[in-house]
Amino acid sequence: MSTLYFILLPLAGLLLGGALSYIFLYRRENAKAAQILSEAKKEAEAIKKDKILQAKEKFLELKAEHEEVIKKREQKMQERQNKLKEREAKVKEHADNNKKHFHENKQMRQELERKMEINDVKAKELEKMHRKQVEQLEVISSLSPEEAKEQLLETLKEEAKADAANYIQNTVEEAQLTANHEARKVVIESIQRVATEQAVENSVTVFNIENDDVKGRIIGREGRNIRALEAATGVEVVVDDTPEAILLSCFDPVRREIARLSLHRLVTDGRIHPARVEEVCAKTRKNLEEEIIELGKRTSIDLGIHGLHPELIRMVGRMKYRSSYGQNLLQHSREVANLCGIMASELGLNPKLAKRAGLLHDIGKVPSEETELPHAILGMKMAEKYGEKPEVCNAIGAHHDEIEMNHLLSPVVQVCDGISGARPGARRQVAESYMQRLKDLENLALAQEGVLKAYAIQAGRELRVMVDCDKVSDAEAAKISFDISQKIQSEMTYPGQVKVTVIRESRAINVAK
Repeated sequence: MSTLYFILLPLAGLLLGGALSYIFLYRRENAKAAQILSEAKKEAEAIKKDKILQAKEKFLELKAEHEEVIKKREQKMQERQNKLKEREAKVKEHADNNKKHFHENKQMRQELERKMEINDVKAKELEKMHRKQVEQLEVISSLSPEEAKEQLLETLKEEAKADAANYIQNTVEEAQLTANHEARKVVIESIQRVATEQAVENSVTVFNIENDDVKGRIIGREGRNIRALEAATGVEVVVDDTPEAILLSCFDPVRREIARLSLHRLVTDGRIHPARVEEVCAKTRKNLEEEIIELGKRTSIDLGIHGLHPELIRMVGRMKYRSSYGQNLLQHSREVANLCGIMASELGLNPKLAKRAGLLHDIGKVPSEETELPHAILGMKMAEKYGEKPEVCNAIGAHHDEIEMNHLLSPVVQVCDGISGARPGARRQVAESYMQRLKDLENLALAQEGVLKAYAIQAGRELRVMVDCDKVSDAEAAKISFDISQKIQSEMTYPGQVKVTVIRESRAINVAK
């Protein structure tokens, strides 16, 4: 019994301790759970408050935006209302004016009806008087109305024939006297209304570089890069001691432009080797062809010419890279087109057709392949091939008298081509002969009595002469101008015309000290 007691007592203590431990741990966990729940509630409350505040802020923002939208709508509505009011006022004003005009027209109509009635009465009275006079004439002349009409018609025919002959003779004489004057007037006005440019084309292009170190990269090892560039473009690349410059020499401006653009891309990219050179040159050639087509389109649009065949558009674009005696072919053709349009308008011809013929008159110079045909005949055949009108084709073929002119546009194109090519500065001249011509102009003026100074300006197109006001009167100044112009015509050779301006002035100069 005592042994059993000693055994059960520890067991009961263990059970009691375990129960107490469980109760303690359970209460502690409950306390922690309560604490966590309380913290969660607080956090939830805080989040709730934040969300409510955010919602309120968002609501205020939306409200402000909504008010702004409403305000803008109200402003637009107010503006529309104002415009409507203005329109209503204008409509009302127009209605009042129309009403006023209606009343005025009504009064005028009544007045006209009254005058027409008066005129009818007068017409009846005149008819009666006319009948009486005819009856009196029949009695006096003993002729019937038919016989009187025949005699009157015969007399009028003879008089009309005589008057017509005199009028025709006078008209022919007047036309002969004024034809040259009017022709010069049309040509001069056409020249004055066209802006011109000077010849600037040559056979060498200068490619500028930032420093001379780039020259070595362009030449490459043992010159392989420069050889590849010359082989790909057909342009001679001259690398010498010229600082920060490389020369590209070739007679063909298209090849020269391809070389320039390719060299620019290679230098900008930095990768320069034979394979890259060939690739860049091929891309540049393709891009330049596209640019030529686009230039042809822009030119035709600028001149108001539509419906050109795509091949003719390409040829017009290629004119930019062709020159004749240093004169750019595209600029020359544009100038001739504008002159033809102006001159055709002055002469009562079709200006659009004249511009078309002027633009295409030199397309025979564009093809690169060699041919024995003159460029005017070749251009005419190309225009016929691509569906141009017979008037345009004839103007192209006849502008150098290779074929007979059979339309009024042909001499217009020929004259305008001569104006554009022969004007001073249009085509390159030898510098020495050009300067000598200007010196001869000035010396010819200085040889006149009373001339103090003489200046040749505007590339020799104008000569300004200063005379001594004490020795030369106004009438003598006019005579000097005429004498100098006559001497220039008889003693000198020059393109275009030279304007002689004689200036006579007196000056009174004092100095305030």
